[in-house]
Formats: sequence, structure tokens, C-alpha cells
Amino acid sequence: MRELLVIGIGAGDPEQVTVQAIKAMNRADTFFIIGKGDEKQALVDLRTGILDEHVHLDYKVVEITDPPRDRTPTDYEGVVEDWHERRAAKFEAEFAAEPGVGAILVWGDPSLYDSTLRIVERVLARGRVSFDYSVIPGITSVQSLAAQHRIVLNRIGEPIHITTGRKLAEGLPDGVDNAVVMLDAHCTFTQVAEDDAEIWWGAYLGTSDEELISGKLRDVEDRIVARRAELREKHGWIMDTYLVRR
Repeated sequence: MRELLVIGIGAGDPEQVTVQAIKAMNRADTFFIIGKGDEKQALVDLRTGILDEHVHLDYKVVEITDPPRDRTPTDYEGVVEDWHERRAAKFEAEFAAEPGVGAILVWGDPSLYDSTLRIVERVLARGRVSFDYSVIPGITSVQSLAAQHRIVLNRIGEPIHITTGRKLAEGLPDGVDNAVVMLDAHCTFTQVAEDDAEIWWGAYLGTSDEELISGKLRDVEDRIVARRAELREKHGWIMDTYLVRR
């Protein structure tokens, strides 16, 4: 493989894929798609649907099964380090087997809570394969959340804090009034102490299964928890994000 394109494809809506991304996809000979098991086949199907919508040349799809990892580790950084190393070994083997231009389709944008670029750099650092790579930005779930709720993420003059459910469990930092939370598998918004906080929540953003709930946090938190559990059971997976505001 002489070149790799790391392409942000947005939150799921094929119409939110940028012109730059479409041009890049039509340069690729091989698409490497990361699979996460049968229960998340829908994620693979969404990617292939985007390819069907936008790619007009012949191409090959190589599915790489994501190695499993402990989702509730005591040593979070150590577990992620080991996972990245095992991922890099799989990527390296597939990259070495394919000629021409390869591409990886990344949900949202490769710069925001995504490990693809770290894995690519790790593959190159191993020194067994060599290639150039480019990054094509995409619309993030954060942008899609704001658009679907028709809101501005911050009030005038206020900053935006983007974090994870793991960090939100430690509480909203002092001076943070607008927190966008990603990767929260445990409905950590229920631990936010401020009774006057508001929330804007969205799941499956940009897809036909999109769900939105908003309101005073204490008024809607139980509804979000229940609906999230129903959707997780129905689909076998869920991707959601939300804005909490003091």
C-alpha cells in the first residue's frame, strides 16, 4: 500500500459526507472497515451504505475484526495501550497485503475521541510497512447534536468543555457551564449535582433510528435512561452524546 486515506464520514447521514471525503473515497482501491462483532454489524452496514451512495468506481472491502478489550478495567491506560498494540498488529498485516491506495472510514472526525490516527502512527513506528497518509475531516456527532436540537453549544462568551462519561463522573469542573459528553455507557448525567441543569441528548444521530430528548435534567433523566436501555436492547449497540448545561 503506497497511500492511506483516513476519512471522516460524519455521524451516519450519507448527505453529511463532505465533497472532499467523496473525492477521497473515489481514489481508494481498498477500504479497511473495522468490525466489532455480530451485534454491531449495523455499523459495518452503515459504512458500506455510504460507499454505495458515493463511490462510483470498483473497490475492495477488507473487514478487520477489532480485538476485544476490558470495558471496565482498573488500569484503564494499560488496557488501552495493550488494545492499541493488538490493533496495530492487525492493521499492519492487512496494510501489507493490499497494493495501491487504502482508506479507513472514521465515524465523525478522526480528531475527536477516535484512535485511528494513533494506530496508524503506531503501525508506521513498527517499521515493517511504509506509506504516506492523509486525513480528511468530517462532521462530528457534536455538530450533528447541535444541529438536530437547533441549539448553539455555548452561551455568549462561555467556553465549551468536551469530555467523556468517565470524566464527568468526577463532577463538572469549576467554571464549566457547557459540557458535551461522549462515550458515556453508564448514563453519568444522572450524577450531575446541579438540579437546575439542562440536557440535550441524541442517539444514532444522522441515521434513520435517530432519537432526541431535551429538557431540565431532573425532569427527563429517567426518560433518557429508560429509552437508552430500550434502544440498546433493540439494536444491540448504541452511539449517543449529549450537552449538559448549568
